[in-house]
Amino acid sequence: MTKLPRLSGRECVRALERAGFQVRRQEGSHIVLRRSDPFAQLVVPDHKELDRGTLRAIIRHAGLSVDEFEALL
Repeated sequence: MTKLPRLSGRECVRALERAGFQVRRQEGSHIVLRRSDPFAQLVVPDHKELDRGTLRAIIRHAGLSVDEFEALL
């Protein structure tokens, strides 16, 4: 398993925007992103540091591998 970097919620959102996601809205401390083709919707907590399990789940739901995600950083 590749070791995940320590990221804030905002850094994660910027990387996902490079992967084609767009910020749809923010509700409190959660940022909702959406991609239309192929359709995917993600919720990223706007925290100073994301837990590694949370980050891994976000990457998996985005349909990316850890290596692909790291290339977007």
